[in-house]
Amino acid sequence: MKAIVVKEFGGPEVMKLEEVPTPRPGAGQVLVSIKAAGVNPVDALIRSGNYGERPRPYTPGFDAAGVVEAIGSGVKQIQSGDRVYLDGSVTGTYATHALCEQSQIHPLPTTLTFAQGAGVSVPYLTAARALFQKAMATAGEWLLVHGGSGGVGTAAIQMAKVEGLTVIATAGSDKGLELVRREGAHYALNHKDPDYLKKIADLTQGRGVDLILEMLANVNLGKDLTALAKNGRVVVIGSRGPVEINPRDAMTRDAVVLAMTLFNTPPADRADLHGRLTRGLMDGTLKPVIGKEFPLAEAAKAHEAVMSPGAFGKIVLIP
Repeated sequence: MKAIVVKEFGGPEVMKLEEVPTPRPGAGQVLVSIKAAGVNPVDALIRSGNYGERPRPYTPGFDAAGVVEAIGSGVKQIQSGDRVYLDGSVTGTYATHALCEQSQIHPLPTTLTFAQGAGVSVPYLTAARALFQKAMATAGEWLLVHGGSGGVGTAAIQMAKVEGLTVIATAGSDKGLELVRREGAHYALNHKDPDYLKKIADLTQGRGVDLILEMLANVNLGKDLTALAKNGRVVVIGSRGPVEINPRDAMTRDAVVLAMTLFNTPPADRADLHGRLTRGLMDGTLKPVIGKEFPLAEAAKAHEAVMSPGAFGKIVLIP
């Protein structure tokens, strides 16, 4: 099989396409033929050496979709030929095949393409955990998705709309603003507009928003605190450096700043999230948006794209 292999931390160029042995599934394991692999910012952070240590060499990637090729002993409710999406793997997903534990395998509805299936796990689990397990979002609240045109942002918009929240989403381009409106945002604002905070205040009649999902906290957290209603919450999903804030902006609102990384999600919470995702994928209310597709051999270009400004949907690799 072919796989992207990282032997040393560094820039995108350290990812090399190599021929490696195809693994065989052991007890409780499943071998999946990968049809599309998702690319996430965290993949690039790990590859660069800026997200903790990881044994090397390794194959990047957590998200993918494909077809079950072989199963090991003891595997139940999964059969060869099943269409599935992956929530992680044993061997990495930037490859033509991935070895998985059966708990990492989930059914992919026939209404979704494999590329869309590769856009499920990290973005949708992150959005769902932020909204419903960290911030405890409820119907009738005002939500600001700060960076709504990327994979996590579009997932959050779709979920929040279903749950009855009023959604304000920001993007940095006309294309991004069109996307967030199409995915269900009630209001779309350009975060490059110097008056966007005033527009949030105007939309909420000076009250502020109840909840903010923040994708770039090192740039926006200080401003986020001024946009909150009393007892408002910010969930920090992404940050690329330090930030200076004025604690009084939080104090005067009795505000709460929460933070999360999907890797810390307990197994029981993760199972609950997958139940929510399965229902939404099956009934069509959740539908991943694909921004760009790259051949597997161009993983370096995909990493450059996922870390560039102007996110637009999910980036995927096609083996």
